Amino acid sequence: MNTQNLPNQPFFRTPAQRTALARERFFEEGLRPSGLVSETMIHSWDRCRQLGQRCEKSPAIEPVGRSALSAALERNEDLIQAASQELAQLQASLSGTHCRVLLTDERGVIVHISQNTDEANQSVLNKASRLGVNLAENRLGTTAPGIVVHTGQASHVEAGEHFYTLFRELRCAAAPIRDIHGQLAGVLDLSTEARDFGFDAAAVVGMFATTIGNRLLMAQSRELLVLQFQTAPSLLNTPMEGLLGVDTHGKVIWINRVGHSLLGASQETGGMHTNDVLGMDLRDLLGLSRAARPQLVQLPSGLGIWARASMQSADGIDTRHAVNWVSDTPGCPPEAGPLPERRLAAAVCLPEQTPTQTAAPPEPPPPAAAEPAHEASSLAESQRRLIRETLKVHHGNVAKTARLLGVSRGLVYRHMPKTTPGASD
Repeated sequence: MNTQNLPNQPFFRTPAQRTALARERFFEEGLRPSGLVSETMIHSWDRCRQLGQRCEKSPAIEPVGRSALSAALERNEDLIQAASQELAQLQASLSGTHCRVLLTDERGVIVHISQNTDEANQSVLNKASRLGVNLAENRLGTTAPGIVVHTGQASHVEAGEHFYTLFRELRCAAAPIRDIHGQLAGVLDLSTEARDFGFDAAAVVGMFATTIGNRLLMAQSRELLVLQFQTAPSLLNTPMEGLLGVDTHGKVIWINRVGHSLLGASQETGGMHTNDVLGMDLRDLLGLSRAARPQLVQLPSGLGIWARASMQSADGIDTRHAVNWVSDTPGCPPEAGPLPERRLAAAVCLPEQTPTQTAAPPEPPPPAAAEPAHEASSLAESQRRLIRETLKVHHGNVAKTARLLGVSRGLVYRHMPKTTPGASD
């Protein structure tokens, strides 16, 4: 934009006027345009200039090599799978617009692209949004996904805010997707050329990125118990739900952003025990996984949340078979009082026989003796106890035990007592 005809005043009516003056001061006069564009843009321009980039030059917009792209797609298989449903929904929502939906890996390499059929006059975007193109700052200068890759924070870049003049007609909004370790796993981006979005693109991309991130957390928590919680049950299974992952010893492994806000927890919460974070022990959380509906729980802060839990172990055992609510056990009256005061009774639940089985069902094992609280608080201990009790019922028959529990024989052998009289295949 030509700045000669701009009004002679420090404040302008449109963002485009402020951006034009900012570019003139930064690129032509070497001055810092504070107050005209965001500090995020100024920092990005600084980084690009330090890399030796020149705004008037056209960057090389070429995809990475075939082997590098293949490696990126394989490395990000979990991310792409977790994003597939949301990408389809987002594309359907944007079908009446001229927006492009891009998914990059943590380095900025595009691993998925969704295109609309009615896009026109988007030649620059068509070239920049190909599978395998790297959108990082050191390749294409200031872009929304490039800023997210560098800072880990959501970004919205308008037209002249891009470092390279070539991209002066582009608009993009991007948001981060984080993995179970809190590290950047990918970036979701919306881009358009030669026109405004016409809606709050930053809010839309942020909502979908949050949902994808939640799905990725769940997918990476196969050996963890995952707690879903919010102040209203209707907010569960939405981008506004809090999520928390707990290992078999009751340690909190990860918490998503919403969860941190609800719990008033710091980023250093990982590794703390559930008692310290939630005011609940592992038995309480296991009980939530048995409940048919979300349960109301009171946090140490006094805040009431609705929560439910689920877990699937890596070996295929649903560890909920090893525990039952006292109130759900036949013959046991339901307990009163808030959830933290209710406890689980250790029990063994053998899988039901299928209709094709003709053998008489074995007699149920005698009730397990009460165990110390510290032993029963471990999911690993519950799994071990389930396998051993099933072995006992079937007189040490490893093959039958493995078949009934749906696990490998090797897992059964690993959990067998040191000496099991009569153990057989």
